[in-house]
Amino acid sequence: MRVGIGYDVHKLEEGRSLVLGGVEIPFEKGLVGWSDADVVIHAIIDALLGAAALGDIGTHFPSGDSRYKEVSSVLLLQKTNKLLGDQGWQVGNIDVTIVAHEPKMGPFIEEMRSRIAEALATNSELVSVKAKSGNGIGSIGEGKGIEAYAVALVEAKV
Repeated sequence: MRVGIGYDVHKLEEGRSLVLGGVEIPFEKGLVGWSDADVVIHAIIDALLGAAALGDIGTHFPSGDSRYKEVSSVLLLQKTNKLLGDQGWQVGNIDVTIVAHEPKMGPFIEEMRSRIAEALATNSELVSVKAKSGNGIGSIGEGKGIEAYAVALVEAKV
């Protein structure tokens, strides 16, 4: 077994869709990035790649590469899962914390868990998603962006 840690942060801006954990969330702002800027999925990808010592998200899906312009991060997670499988690894479990002043994440958590599990071809019981507000501290707490932290356990395929 191996463990990896992932982190991502993006700025919020009007005129963009807000996608977190593969779920489009109704909100007046969205995250700015090359892909759909889904910080939840990006943190998970980095945690998985780190656990398997396979680099990071930028190594496999570089910004500036037209193939990934506005691509769904769920597709990138599926590709990451295939890469892990090709290297002899499978997902053990995922734990993610989203830090966002708003919107409230509670109504979307179960759908995020389901979308993430589906992309990883695993059971949603192996995917944990939690949310924190930032308590008004720093740029995230002031609502200027959203960040996510992820921990992933990978196991050698049997």
